[in-house]
Amino acid sequence: MSEAASPGLTAVVPAAGIGSRMGASCPKQYLPLAGKTILEHTLDALLSHSAIAQVIVALAPHDTWFETLSVARDPRILRVQGGAERAYSVLNALHVTTGPWVLVHDAARPCLTHGDLDELIAAAMASGGAILGSRVRDTMKRTDGAGNIVATVDRDGLWHALTPQMFPTGTLKRALEEGLTLGALITDEASAMERAGFTVKMVEGRADNIKVTRPEDLSLAELFLQQQSARQQARPD
Repeated sequence: MSEAASPGLTAVVPAAGIGSRMGASCPKQYLPLAGKTILEHTLDALLSHSAIAQVIVALAPHDTWFETLSVARDPRILRVQGGAERAYSVLNALHVTTGPWVLVHDAARPCLTHGDLDELIAAAMASGGAILGSRVRDTMKRTDGAGNIVATVDRDGLWHALTPQMFPTGTLKRALEEGLTLGALITDEASAMERAGFTVKMVEGRADNIKVTRPEDLSLAELFLQQQSARQQARPD
């Protein structure tokens, strides 16, 4: 699917977390990365794709960082209050979403490419819902509570779930509401849809679409962004 052929979509970015594993003085999405904050790179990746007409950012109630970003003044951005957990933040955004389709993307995944977005949009619209993922390449081990290995897990068919994850707005909203009401474990949007009985398509995305979680991820994300910029500059006009 080409960008020109894509309809206007709504993207939701849950950004109410604090990122405690980074050990920083501010939420990790506001840490500097290649001249901007992580969140700015993430929003730029979404807003620069012509398929996306609006981005809804779910922020913590006392967030004082977002309003200082230049991207916060983009008229395509709408802010909502985030919740204590990701699912509540996404649901708050869905309450004000009017478009038929929505894609949810992690605030701390700044290396998303337009090529992956194109693949995801095409697959979701053809199948009724899809997510980006990367195949598990390493040997997988299962441990007990003491950290001892109890089994080697067959990695065939195993994937790392990435974002964005794209679904029909109303269907995702109902799946999240039902799951939260019943106290189900909802780790991402796909888990809510799976629990509700829907089949979700897995789309193989780029492995460099990493989530910045630990301090060492910052240098890796910066390298990937530099590589993306070099590829774009090398393309013929």
